[in-house]
Amino acid sequence: MSKRLFTASRVVPAAPEDIFALLADPARHVEIDGSGTLQRLIRGQGSMQLGSKFTIAMKAYGFPYRVTSKVVEYEENRLIAWSHFIKNRWRYELEPVEGGTRVTESADYRSIRFPYLTTRMIKEELIEDSIATTLDNLVKRFS
Repeated sequence: MSKRLFTASRVVPAAPEDIFALLADPARHVEIDGSGTLQRLIRGQGSMQLGSKFTIAMKAYGFPYRVTSKVVEYEENRLIAWSHFIKNRWRYELEPVEGGTRVTESADYRSIRFPYLTTRMIKEELIEDSIATTLDNLVKRFS
């Protein structure tokens, strides 16, 4: 993986606070997951804040695993990001625009632990497809 920052945007036909309510509740992430890896929330239900932790049951390549993430950026109705043990960061930025809210999703792998191993396991196309599908699911969810 030579690219380390992945980002895409969509205009979602909803108010920022409605979208943020979904993003800030990890139990609802499976509703929009574009990766196909999220299975269910194990711990951390409810609206997250800066410093909140949540654990998700996941499955990739046929192997189940759990990931505990921590909210590392937070601005109500505008920005939320979380990170886990390898230090990649998933970020959602919300900007009110005509027709709804521009949602920008980013996957940031610039500060990850174990870069050699991680870049061998994770394919750029999968990350880009996951982001695009998640954003498309978000649009559908609010259409």
